[in-house]
Amino acid sequence: MPDGTTLPRRIFRRSQEPLGADVSLIAAEFLAGFQLVQKIDRPAVSIFGSARIAVGSAIYERAREAGHAFADAGFAVVTGGGPGVMEAANRGCKEGGGLSVGFNIALPFEQATNPWCDLALTFDHFHVRKVMFVKAAEGFVIFPGGFGTQDELWEALTLRQTRKIGDFPIVLYDSDYWDEMLEWIHDEMLADGLISTDDYASLLKADDVAEAVDLVVSRYDKRVAEGSA
Repeated sequence: MPDGTTLPRRIFRRSQEPLGADVSLIAAEFLAGFQLVQKIDRPAVSIFGSARIAVGSAIYERAREAGHAFADAGFAVVTGGGPGVMEAANRGCKEGGGLSVGFNIALPFEQATNPWCDLALTFDHFHVRKVMFVKAAEGFVIFPGGFGTQDELWEALTLRQTRKIGDFPIVLYDSDYWDEMLEWIHDEMLADGLISTDDYASLLKADDVAEAVDLVVSRYDKRVAEGSA
């Protein structure tokens, strides 16, 4: 039985397997992902955070509140479809009567899709899945998390810096968690001229769920006007 790594490892090997076969696997996932995104009938936000956040913890409950608040605002909620923060955001959205979406990933430790998703799809390739998070969304809200959460953050920052996604709000929730990283970005990257002041300003912070939601929702009309939505 595949363990969640077989197909990606095949793609990354310099093997003699037919190139068309490898490309077709990726193309099929892109098509399935685009088809699911088309089923999202309203603006959406992608919410990220650790799968290891415990049910009932403070961060879990804030992510659950955020999911509910976005549903109240008429937004769908997209997550990685797993446990922790992802489950909390999907759960809150579902409880708020919204459209709850999960883009899961096949992993060797079997990350199951949480039960709060109205629409769900499991990917083999991280790079395909990451495109769907951006394609579906009008902004990101990023809760505390590990490598995967950081991966989504830096991908979005790069896309915004290079103007691939327009005025795309990227909101970091829980300043206590993010402040040291933001200080390093300011004192090293910005101070050394490796990023611009606009790049730094694109990093938004919130410690209040209502503020985090407003930072995304309030920019939707501008994204429509600029043709990004």
